[in-house]
Amino acid sequence: MESPIHPTSALSAQVKALPRLPEWTGPHGGDWLVTAGNRPGPYRAGLYRAGTEEAPELVATNGLISRTWRLAPDAATVALDNLMTGESLLRGVKPEATLSLDGEVRSVGGLIGQVEYGYLRREWVDEDMAAEPTAFRLTGFDTGPTLAPFSWEGRRGGANDLPWPAPGIRLDLHFSPPTDSVAGLGVSVHYELYDGIPLLCKWLTIRNDGDAPVTLDTFVNEILAIIDYEACVDHQDHWEHPAIHVESDYAFHGMTARSADVTTHWVPDPQYTSQVNYLLQSPVLLESRPPQGPDVDIAPGEQLSTFRTFLLFHDSTERERRGMAVRRMYRTVSPWVTENPILMHVRHADDDSVKTAVDQCAEVGFEMVILTFGSGFDAEDDSPANIDRLRSLVEYAHDKGVQLGGYSLLASRSISKKVDVINAATGEPGDAVFGNSPCLCSDWGADYFRKLKEIFAQTGLDILEHDGSYPGDLCASQRHPGHRGLNDSQWTQWKVITEFYQWCRGRGIYLNVPDWYFLSGSNKSGMGYREVNWSLPRDRQLILGRQNIYDGTWEKTPSMGWMFVPLVEYHGGGKDATLEPLCEHLDAYEAHLAQNLGAGVQACYRGPRLYDTEETKAVVKRWVDFYKKHRAILESDVIHVRRADARDLDCVLHVNSRLHPHRGLAMVYNPLDRAIDRTITLPLYYTGICDVARISQQAQSARDYRLSREYTVDLPVQLAAQGRTWFVIESADVETASERDLWSSGYVGLP
Repeated sequence: MESPIHPTSALSAQVKALPRLPEWTGPHGGDWLVTAGNRPGPYRAGLYRAGTEEAPELVATNGLISRTWRLAPDAATVALDNLMTGESLLRGVKPEATLSLDGEVRSVGGLIGQVEYGYLRREWVDEDMAAEPTAFRLTGFDTGPTLAPFSWEGRRGGANDLPWPAPGIRLDLHFSPPTDSVAGLGVSVHYELYDGIPLLCKWLTIRNDGDAPVTLDTFVNEILAIIDYEACVDHQDHWEHPAIHVESDYAFHGMTARSADVTTHWVPDPQYTSQVNYLLQSPVLLESRPPQGPDVDIAPGEQLSTFRTFLLFHDSTERERRGMAVRRMYRTVSPWVTENPILMHVRHADDDSVKTAVDQCAEVGFEMVILTFGSGFDAEDDSPANIDRLRSLVEYAHDKGVQLGGYSLLASRSISKKVDVINAATGEPGDAVFGNSPCLCSDWGADYFRKLKEIFAQTGLDILEHDGSYPGDLCASQRHPGHRGLNDSQWTQWKVITEFYQWCRGRGIYLNVPDWYFLSGSNKSGMGYREVNWSLPRDRQLILGRQNIYDGTWEKTPSMGWMFVPLVEYHGGGKDATLEPLCEHLDAYEAHLAQNLGAGVQACYRGPRLYDTEETKAVVKRWVDFYKKHRAILESDVIHVRRADARDLDCVLHVNSRLHPHRGLAMVYNPLDRAIDRTITLPLYYTGICDVARISQQAQSARDYRLSREYTVDLPVQLAAQGRTWFVIESADVETASERDLWSSGYVGLP
């Protein structure tokens, strides 16, 4: 084994400047999902020194998780620990990343010589392992605060309380190639660890300081030899993985993180030869990498940044708690998802129809009007006349306190053979995700985004509903100016769409996007959205709607999903499915309003108007007023109490331990045609209430309930047939001084 390479004096000085890692004594700050949030608290992220002068180490930790890097003879992750559970998750040392450059695969950092990959002993790292001769070698590091990947302006509602970028620490490890390798190429591996949440982020930057272009064929920006979670002897079609949620911002074509995830790969580790699986197929190597490409050139003097990979560590197998952790992640690293304007989809885009919609929205408290699909709004019409007309409508809406925007379809349509994505097998358009779609890197694509930017910049439009967002289509054309062939077509198109969304985010443009672009700047996606279901009879829509909300908020925050209300016929269904005339179906209309706003979920109210009579207007306004009065708690987290099944009461519970005085709000619905007198159990742990909860029904007189050892209360509920009600929950505990300080600070937002 080669002799260890001692760190340079400059590197040693950098390490010595860091504080020594304090002794870890176990969890000390309470439950992070209840007490920490994005406030510094006890779980502030920090970077510390460890190891010895000859074998220095860096440790990034926030008291919830920690990651340790050995810096000599080369940089490598040698520990990955879940401090919440006491679990060590790393069983082997791998490179920090790999790059395929001009057809040659190179490791970035890492150590070789580990004798056993079922577990990792410190003695092996100290005594037996060496730098890989052909790998990029560590030259130094930088550290500092986290960096915003793009700007975020025009914040709405509770988003104003959330910091950006997410507070925490950043570590940049810098690598250079061996002398016999690619001259002038540098690699930085970036890590971020955030305050108050067990979450790591990682990405790469490749710089070309040489004299010739270098082709980045592909890369792996996270490689972790994770413990064998299942240790199964036999072949399995489905494997269980350790309690880590992994996703990246390189995501498309899906309304859930799982369906949109194309970068997370759990694969066998060929070095793990002692595993019990006879075929050596245990998927215990975690890799984050693109499915294809990028296959792009890095010119001299330029650099390329990869997508970002997020690792969220769980401390439980319980579904609710895991869901809350994931939702906390989105609120932390994509806080614009908390923007939640009340919006209407107006059916016609002529001046009179738009002004009528704006006037009605202003009267009842709706906050946004979208010129919906089929309305006549043309986001690609950049004629001076259209821009002048839209600017005038925007000014009219803004004078009324209402924001205005419109719809545009990107994919799921055909432009021409010259423009559409080309099938590699046939050389012709077709076989795209939506049959045919334009290539975003064609001349048409460049012109499309130019028009959108010009129209939104010149008119002041506030929202873009961007349907058929880029679904990941490959394009084999070699004639499109924005890409050179098949292998780079996905990467370059993803860059086009995400850079546009980030441009929108920087201008405060609200984004309804039906795919998982949250980490790239979008605000909202569908919540169990299946269009044809809104052609079903009204009573069925209501039950299915509450099911969609219940099911959709395991992963999404309430503000991340849209629902639908068919004020006019939608996908058929006739008079039994629609609400117009609104005054004749006021019960159903009110039920839609109550269950959407009561869940903190916004819906697309699609039609020509929000009300047709004073009575209808009063009903709409009553529920909008209810929502705005309780907005802070309704836009907080959700506990799933009982799913709608049309057989008994159903209930969702909103919780936020950092609100004062309202820590919770329970919405309860009776789907039956008879009254129900029932006692329901409310789980109040995540309200932060310890002993006594003060609960009032619909602002009536309050009653104190002592919590059980499981932090629950039994609440009697009496509901008329097809009725609904709500309960506001406050703490009757004696407040501590620290609690009073927290409430007096005015901080009311999640995380």
